[in-house]
Amino acid sequence: MTWLGAIAAAALGIAATPALAQTVNAGDVKLGVDAWARGDYAAAVDKWRPSALAGDPDAQFNLGQAYKLGRGVPLDATAAQDWFLKAARQGHQQAEDNYGLALYTVGRKSDAVPWLEKSVARGEARAELVLGTMLFNGDGVARDVPRAYSLMTLASQKGLKSASETLAQMDQYISSGDREKGVRLLSGTTQPAPKPEPAPAPVKVAAAKPPAPAKVARATAKPKFDGAWRIQLGAFRDRANAESMWK
Repeated sequence: MTWLGAIAAAALGIAATPALAQTVNAGDVKLGVDAWARGDYAAAVDKWRPSALAGDPDAQFNLGQAYKLGRGVPLDATAAQDWFLKAARQGHQQAEDNYGLALYTVGRKSDAVPWLEKSVARGEARAELVLGTMLFNGDGVARDVPRAYSLMTLASQKGLKSASETLAQMDQYISSGDREKGVRLLSGTTQPAPKPEPAPAPVKVAAAKPPAPAKVARATAKPKFDGAWRIQLGAFRDRANAESMWK
């Protein structure tokens, strides 16, 4: 793994107060959300599992998060990935985000690209960091330094510390021409360069240590954005519903 790759992988461990929400036609999912909010993770899983097995994408996503965090069930990254995929195939956006990041984490980088592109199209900062890193290194995808710089800038602007650190490293190694192209991409005035370029010298960046996960908030909590990227734990089919939890 490259040094830039290491910092991207470390960023995937960042956690913050998870947001929980109910679904429209799934009373058991709401009961599971309520149980999770009061710290009864096993009860939450018991409520979500039947709905997840019946095909509810929100329950599938929540169950995937339970396995990812090891709360209410044994820690199981494979099971988490399977549940994220089930929900992602139904268009659950948070599941798409988590599935793409999970594929990257286990080394399936080429497989991760289509899912990361979906997330990047929605402005998901972690995906911008990871795909930007891959594009910079030509790791699992054709090398594209200007677009890598553009994506890393977007992630940094959203307050993702790891992206800001990586962007500073990129600035030391890329040409002024690539930097200018990346800046133009931010305003949509040009398209990513189609031809890969020679690899630059390795960039040595120490992997960032993720902060300890914060205590889970109740479903009605309205956490304040503190500049760190938040990994939501909840049940949102679209970005508008997710964003409403932070207002």
